[in-house]
Amino acid sequence: MVMDMVSSLNEDDAVHAIMVHLPLPDGISVDLVQSSIDVSKDVEGVNPANIGNVIYGRRSLVPCTALATMQMIESTNIALAGKTVVCVGASRIVGKPVAVLLMQAEATVVSTNVHTPDLASFTREADVVVIAAGVPGLLTGDMIKPGAIVVDVGINRVPDPETGRTRTVGDVDFDSVSQIAGWVSPVPGGVGPMTVAMLLRNTVDSAGSSVE
Repeated sequence: MVMDMVSSLNEDDAVHAIMVHLPLPDGISVDLVQSSIDVSKDVEGVNPANIGNVIYGRRSLVPCTALATMQMIESTNIALAGKTVVCVGASRIVGKPVAVLLMQAEATVVSTNVHTPDLASFTREADVVVIAAGVPGLLTGDMIKPGAIVVDVGINRVPDPETGRTRTVGDVDFDSVSQIAGWVSPVPGGVGPMTVAMLLRNTVDSAGSSVE
């Protein structure tokens, strides 16, 4: 049983990091399994307790993708205080944690979702756009202002019209957005590799805290 394995790893002092690969078999609750991971070993940051800790300013075991997004934004050396940021998508693993982290950086944050009318009216005013909506090509060049920072967290598998093969694309229409934005992350090769790096950093942090 998955739950038995997680419980065993939680109690094993030789184990510093636990990561549960998804999807799980039918009949096994992802929420229940993730909630059962010891918060100090939850290197993906998927336990609701670790997600909630984001509100209190904890940056060590933040959900990896949210942490990767922040690292990419901060790497541009933008002074976030007072800047307008639009988060397109409000998932609990990316959109919501990123929005909170940006608020802590004193940015003015707008969180949008599928019910938001006239999305472009928000994104055109944004200094930074973080998009994780799961809609290929949703954000186009005419929807952002010149020089904006755009972080594309979307991962979509779509058929290539030329080859017929499946390829990976983001939520950003890269060709048009890259002509307008100051910074834009590619898919693949952008947030994905950085997320892996943040997973490794969380693992080191988890092992270090257990030693202390």
